Amino acid sequence: MDIILNFIDFFIHLDQYLPAIVEGFGVWVYVIVFIVIFCETGLVVTPVLPGDSLLFALGALAALGALHIEALLILLCVAAIAGDSVNYAIGHYIGPKVFSYEDSRFFKKKYLLKTHEFYEKHGGKTIIIARFMPFIRTFAPFVAGVGAMSYSKFILFNITGGIAWIGLFLLGGYFFGNIPTVKSNFTVVIIVIVIISVMPGFIAYARQKFIARRKATGEG
Repeated sequence: MDIILNFIDFFIHLDQYLPAIVEGFGVWVYVIVFIVIFCETGLVVTPVLPGDSLLFALGALAALGALHIEALLILLCVAAIAGDSVNYAIGHYIGPKVFSYEDSRFFKKKYLLKTHEFYEKHGGKTIIIARFMPFIRTFAPFVAGVGAMSYSKFILFNITGGIAWIGLFLLGGYFFGNIPTVKSNFTVVIIVIVIISVMPGFIAYARQKFIARRKATGEG
């Protein structure tokens, strides 16, 4: 329980902890944040790592001269794109094994075929939009790999989404993170960023439930 509370405290007070980390680790901070962004996007088991808020806080620090914004932009874009590619590769590798039989223990082959059709038709915008949604961005490339979305198509949207995500939050922090109002209410800003990020997912889920309920009522 203490670990969870400490993580939450670190998460919402990044503006207080990051300067100390930068001072303590020096140039190794670039390696640390590269690993964090890579793992958040590249490993299905680490969706809880901070992404949007970390990028915003790093941008704000860079504006103060503690970090180089150019280095962050390049390194973290590479981390985000590489992370999604690894996640895709894991899904692509596991997919054929999981769906090797018509009726496996946990899945059915028809689900793989439907996922493949969905990503071939809508996968591009799904990969890009998912970048801006915590948790979902961790699973989207994995599902794309499982669904056998062609890598040539995936990598194009992966690069576009990765650059857009890193650029938006990193530069957002760089240009706006040190405005007095934002700086004095940094915790509130972080919470707002998280809420705005997860809101599309909740809206989509609620919309699907509403449509399903209307269909069930209509059929009944």
